[in-house]
Amino acid sequence: MVAGTAGKRPVAAQNRAAGAKPARASAVAARPRGGRPTKQAAEELDRRILETAARLFSTQGFAGTAMEQVAAECGAGKDTIYRRYASKAALFTAISDRLRAQVISEMDAAMAADLPVMEKLKRYARTLLAINMRPDLLALNRVALAEAVPVGGVKATPTAEDPFMIRFSALVARAQREGLAGPGDPLFMADQLLYATSIKPMITAMLGRPEFADAAAQDAYFEGAWTLALRGIAPG
Repeated sequence: MVAGTAGKRPVAAQNRAAGAKPARASAVAARPRGGRPTKQAAEELDRRILETAARLFSTQGFAGTAMEQVAAECGAGKDTIYRRYASKAALFTAISDRLRAQVISEMDAAMAADLPVMEKLKRYARTLLAINMRPDLLALNRVALAEAVPVGGVKATPTAEDPFMIRFSALVARAQREGLAGPGDPLFMADQLLYATSIKPMITAMLGRPEFADAAAQDAYFEGAWTLALRGIAPG
């Protein structure tokens, strides 16, 4: 799962080409004559498998996607897929892990600026909303919420282990140390900030409703929710 939604709402994250069908690749990764695939070829094959699987899961759902179809679509042998991913759940988890790693890098880059802690906290929350509203992440979240997690094949990450929430709660804790946020469990407070600023737009979009389809609508919602949420964490 991606972008702070693990453990309560399945994710997370970032395959910008999930909606576009890639060109069919050769049946096997390029190999040096008489040997194993090169490292570059193996990495390219992994990328192709994960991007193909992400597209199929997003458009067909978890139950509607078969490992054999993934193999056929990406031009790899079925045995090649199963050697890397022992089950469909393992494949879905690998997609989520890949997206999470990409989004963590993006979030860390966005937070690199030296800003006052409350500005960083607000930027972090707004960036989480923007990322989670991306169509590819919404599609995979929808599949995870409706199918992958309920059937037990994919496990949600506990909030306390979610790298996005760890970063979020660290900012809350810093605000507390500076006297800008009241006492309380920083992880719980970060979780409530996430609920307040992100979850309604995400659920609305996953239901196919257009209220928060553009950045202006997201901004308007976020500003109102953020102002209200700050009153809840303000020092007494």
